[in-house]
Amino acid sequence: MKNSFTFFKIFLMVGWLYWIPIMGTAKTFDAEETVNISVYEKTHNSVVNITTVVVDYDLFFTPYATESNGSGVVLDKKGHILTNHHVIADATQLVVTLWDSSKWEGTLIGKDESTDLGIIRIQAPPDRLRPIDLGNSSDIKVGQKVLAIGNPFGLEQTLTTGIISSIRRFLKINDVEMENVIQTDAAINPGNSGGPLLDSEGKMIGINTAIFTPSGGNVGVGFSVPVDTVKWVVQDLMRLGYVAYAWLGIEMQTLTPEYSQALKFPVKQGVLVGRMVRGGPADQAGIKGGSFRVVVGNTRLIIGGDIIIAADGQSMISRDDLVRFLKGKKPGDRIPLTIVRDNKKRTIQLTLGEKPRQ
Repeated sequence: MKNSFTFFKIFLMVGWLYWIPIMGTAKTFDAEETVNISVYEKTHNSVVNITTVVVDYDLFFTPYATESNGSGVVLDKKGHILTNHHVIADATQLVVTLWDSSKWEGTLIGKDESTDLGIIRIQAPPDRLRPIDLGNSSDIKVGQKVLAIGNPFGLEQTLTTGIISSIRRFLKINDVEMENVIQTDAAINPGNSGGPLLDSEGKMIGINTAIFTPSGGNVGVGFSVPVDTVKWVVQDLMRLGYVAYAWLGIEMQTLTPEYSQALKFPVKQGVLVGRMVRGGPADQAGIKGGSFRVVVGNTRLIIGGDIIIAADGQSMISRDDLVRFLKGKKPGDRIPLTIVRDNKKRTIQLTLGEKPRQ
């Protein structure tokens, strides 16, 4: 009995000697790691996995269902989930998986292809919903640290880090034209779409939407829709189910210096007004549309109409300028258009209409 007690004391002493260094080697993190951990712990419960079911048809027109995965973020305690338009565009069924692995059927609220944004809603209890904090994208800087959370390849809650590589004034992805897009080298892979781009405070500054890749994999060129765009798009999607865009009711072509010289126009650059929608905003305001076609080089132009050179005091030297200008306006806004007609400048007041939905 005495020997057993002595062995027990020795065991405790040796064990304590081993335990002391173990207790003294707690893991420490540098400043960057601390930020990464803090942002992830603050925000990952706000990020959801979205499983979509799409019905397609084979060569014999037999329907079959395919599944795909994307990401989304919780906007509020009412169950509104923000994601990409392309994640949910053709889905016949939507299933949202929350941070606690609970699954909820999603209902489409609204979507907008032009900004690649969409909103769905789930009927989950408020105590299971963790809304994300929205930041601002108007004051972000190139070189700023950013973090992305999503579900790449169906893997849940994956964090990647990087910086803002560029803030692109204009970007065309497939047939979608987007403005003020955030470019980042943070890894964005299939399944990350719809997940948040975060600043070092854990606030969302963008929604990850696309990558540029020649191989299909991540090469460090990803794009996000800025959160300032998200804010105004979300308002229309929740209220209308779509985004109400301002509309002139005209076809537009860019007048370049080369075309102007060949056609002997009085101005070098501007926007040619081609065909017009009868009864549309431009028609009602007295804008004159083009009346015949000409070929300059390899380009067909409709001429004979007005040339728009400014809108609300801003110079318009291309069709893209006017398109971007209109995106900053709302239906019902009244604007002055400066045009050239019969070699003379004049200003026409015009009330913008609402772009018809396709």
